[in-house]
Amino acid sequence: MQRMTALFSAALLATGLMAGTASAQQAQDPAQDPMANQQAPAQDFSDEQLQQFADASQEIAVISQEYTQRLQEAEDEAAQQEVRAEANDRMIEVVENSGLDVDTFNAIGQSIQQDPEMMQRVQEMANQS
Repeated sequence: MQRMTALFSAALLATGLMAGTASAQQAQDPAQDPMANQQAPAQDFSDEQLQQFADASQEIAVISQEYTQRLQEAEDEAAQQEVRAEANDRMIEVVENSGLDVDTFNAIGQSIQQDPEMMQRVQEMANQS
């Protein structure tokens, strides 16, 4: 169970990294975006999509560990930014290779944070992979 918690923490961290690229292009002031403080509505995802998320999350967890180490070893902000960009590109590639698009992956990640039952389903799928 602890391994699975770490896996999904890394996947959610990765989700945050991927979302960071898109949100950097949007307004940063929550007052300008009335939807920013509202919770995303619960969505229904197919078992296939949840399995794709579970598989991609496992690969992203490995990438996250690798790049966390490299980020800590980076000498300055420019080097850190380069490491983050490379990690982000690799994680996006993993998500797209899984058959999901980044938006769907992010939506599943957000739903999992809000729905313990969905989290349990995805954990079981990851255990069977």
